[in-house]
Amino acid sequence: MGFKQMNYNFTFTDISLFASMEKNRAIKRMEQINATIDWSRIESLLMKNYPVGKSFEGNDAYPPLLLMKCLLLQQWFKIDSDPELETQINDRNSLRN
Repeated sequence: MGFKQMNYNFTFTDISLFASMEKNRAIKRMEQINATIDWSRIESLLMKNYPVGKSFEGNDAYPPLLLMKCLLLQQWFKIDSDPELETQINDRNSLRN
């Protein structure tokens, strides 16, 4: 087992929206947050306390840093449920980056 490989390939829709993405405030805010926070330090703390994904048994797990970022997005954007968070992440480029 290990961690799931995340697909970061662009879709046709992503490519067609590049021009409008430059003006997207949510994307700019996420880029500022990403540049401000040292995610590697947080990831190392999470990995110390996250036993999932270290075994060769079972399905691959989501990386703990990805899950933490999802929880932050859920709080920041006031998303009420995990299924709604998943829908928003799949629907909005600003939440995928």
